Amino acid sequence: MAKLPEISFKTLATPDTGTAVVFVDKSLELSGVAGALNDASSGAIDRAIKAADFKGDLAKSLSILAPANLDLDRIIVIGLGDDDLAEKDYVRLGGCVMGSLGNAKLASVALEANGSDMPADACSQIAMGAKLRAYDFDLYKTEKGEPKEVKDAVVLTLLAAHADEAATAWEIDEAIADGTLLARDLVNEPANVLGPEEFAAKARALEAVGAEVEILGQAELEAIGMRALLGVAQGSVREPKVAIMKWMGGADSEAPVVFVGKGVVFDTGGISIKPAGGMQDMKGDMGGAACVTGLMHALCARKAKVNAIGIIGLVENMPDGNAQRPGDIVTSMSGQTIEIINTDAEGRLVLADLLHYSKEEFKPRFMIDLATLTGAVLVALGNQHAGIFSNSDALCDQLSEAGEVTSETVWRLPLGKAYDKLIDSKFADMKNSGGRMAGSITAAQFLKRFVGDVDWVHIDVAGTAMDSPKTDISKGWASGYGVRLLDRLVKDNYEA
Repeated sequence: MAKLPEISFKTLATPDTGTAVVFVDKSLELSGVAGALNDASSGAIDRAIKAADFKGDLAKSLSILAPANLDLDRIIVIGLGDDDLAEKDYVRLGGCVMGSLGNAKLASVALEANGSDMPADACSQIAMGAKLRAYDFDLYKTEKGEPKEVKDAVVLTLLAAHADEAATAWEIDEAIADGTLLARDLVNEPANVLGPEEFAAKARALEAVGAEVEILGQAELEAIGMRALLGVAQGSVREPKVAIMKWMGGADSEAPVVFVGKGVVFDTGGISIKPAGGMQDMKGDMGGAACVTGLMHALCARKAKVNAIGIIGLVENMPDGNAQRPGDIVTSMSGQTIEIINTDAEGRLVLADLLHYSKEEFKPRFMIDLATLTGAVLVALGNQHAGIFSNSDALCDQLSEAGEVTSETVWRLPLGKAYDKLIDSKFADMKNSGGRMAGSITAAQFLKRFVGDVDWVHIDVAGTAMDSPKTDISKGWASGYGVRLLDRLVKDNYEA
């Protein structure tokens, strides 16, 4: 695995070795450290800006090799765009810094704009962007059959006027970044390596950051009646697991917030088997569970002042002689019966039992479930937004605001009784598929039947958790979508 940068904060000064990074806005004013380097290099930065017609646009960069009169290898100039920058802009700038370094082994970043100090939290957000951008899942690549040589990590020093405050902020933001990278790792791992048992072990590892973790196996799931979830798993030789991760950082009397994740470690579609083309991507059908695990890491590691529970259902959907069939009827944990129309509509069966269990067991303030649930959400929203469905306007508004802050954006889609007709069954209480029309909506309408009166949001991350668009902070196949979004939701609205 590629090494992540060694990040530290030091007092603002003019770099004198390795690669130096400075920022300029659209005014192209060279002051502070940028001005000092320009003067020391006999105007090299000013000449390069003019020669390249560099305009200082946000996250655009200009590289100056071996500047005259200096021992520096390079000076990199990065644009700030307009002065009014938000958190997501600083994170993006950090990604741009990392992406501009190339093979540099030593780099120093002057965290100022036009000679003015950047706030401590902005400095930390730049560090987060750099760490997220540095991620590269190359664990299984070799060089002529031999293990790939692991290159030394870049030593990245962030020079800030408020270095101590920035370092303190980074202790929190690094926990969030690490949770995001954990989610990426889980989604990227192949299914022959990461089955239900191995995924459950990853959840168990959160005990190292203070989580209480309980793992339920086949016998326990049968005993409590999670028959909808078990039906999905019955075609696989791999035993299903449910992992429950708890962080009790709030008051004892405070009801927890609950996050529920679909963890289908591989989805063939079962008897309703998927086409071969693209099926390899179904190793990522546990993106919801990956996000919940990464989120719980973040909340635990930064000691969030909230009671939070993450619960993930880990199964494999395979088509062997014991697999459930179209036409089968299963009784969910809630007692409601479900006619199986399509065995490839399996994720909602897993979530149905988890939602009911969470509602009854934890009496939560709210429940949010995440799932790579439907291809239909890709048709509706592409890869730019996750679709959300909810019985709570207030919770939706909070999520939308968190999405704008973090750039992990969401878009609300409707629910309504009229859609229930599409999933009503002649033979059971409901069908697990309403067909092609309004596919994402009927899936959410199905889940709503297991929620009761609890405030709830369903997030369909089929377009955002895997095979997601390349950005300044994510260049791989798995994005880790949702960790920063939900951490921000908790931080802004539910912490003491």
